[in-house]
Amino acid sequence: MSRYPAIRRILIVTLFLNWLVAAAKIIYGLLTKSMSMSADGFHSLSDGASNIAGLIGIFIASRPVDKFHPYGHKKFETYASIAIAVILFLISFNLLKEAVGRFFNPTLPSVTVFSFGIMVATMAINYFVMTYEKIAGLRFKSDILIADSLHTKSDMLASGSVVFALIAARFGLPQMDLLAGIFISIMIAFCAVRIIKDSTKILCDGLAIDCDNVKNVIKGIPDVKRCHKIRTRGRPDDIHVDLHVSVDTNMHVDKAHAISHKIQDKIKRSIPGVTDVIVHIEPF
Repeated sequence: MSRYPAIRRILIVTLFLNWLVAAAKIIYGLLTKSMSMSADGFHSLSDGASNIAGLIGIFIASRPVDKFHPYGHKKFETYASIAIAVILFLISFNLLKEAVGRFFNPTLPSVTVFSFGIMVATMAINYFVMTYEKIAGLRFKSDILIADSLHTKSDMLASGSVVFALIAARFGLPQMDLLAGIFISIMIAFCAVRIIKDSTKILCDGLAIDCDNVKNVIKGIPDVKRCHKIRTRGRPDDIHVDLHVSVDTNMHVDKAHAISHKIQDKIKRSIPGVTDVIVHIEPF
């Protein structure tokens, strides 16, 4: 299966699973007046919103090269990751505001065996989704899937904090429910910061490959005297490399041109994700 249809299928599957988890948590949280359960449910709902943002990003990113986008549309996948981070920030702010409000108007949550069952079941689903997306993200070098798996991971850990809060409420410490809600909001914000950090590196053309790795690949190619001014940028699945290579001053232009093609081919074969190599030939 090609890259974009596979990513699209994964996002659709996780979308329905996330909505299933969110519905269970929110409904039960509202019925039992558990702030942390409801907060965790809205976090799960944001997982579904991030899946939709990812689907939109993938739809645009899969478009072919055109006159106005000679390098393609692949960075739209990275922009979609930024959209996921923005969604997380908004959810984090709203949950923090609700937690502070509940602090001044406390409500004792209802704790039952059923509530624990819901949390354990949803944590199991979240673990499956997180693992599924992370493995697929690494396989397809998709920052959308990796960002979404990080989001789901925070959801799973947040669910663990809810279980802790429910246990605390069972022992007469309802204020722990409020602290768990605050903890969830901070965790969501932390994940958003991490996603933005990774995405801006790509959008600002940060270093994609260690220069020494490129030098090691070129080393051993006949007639190459020296390579320098190595620059790399791009996404994990679309890395661009440009470098300067020195050859003998008296070398014929046809041979120098052939060497540049050897360098391009070897770099593309040796380093996964490299799609474009520009070699500048200069006299040694």
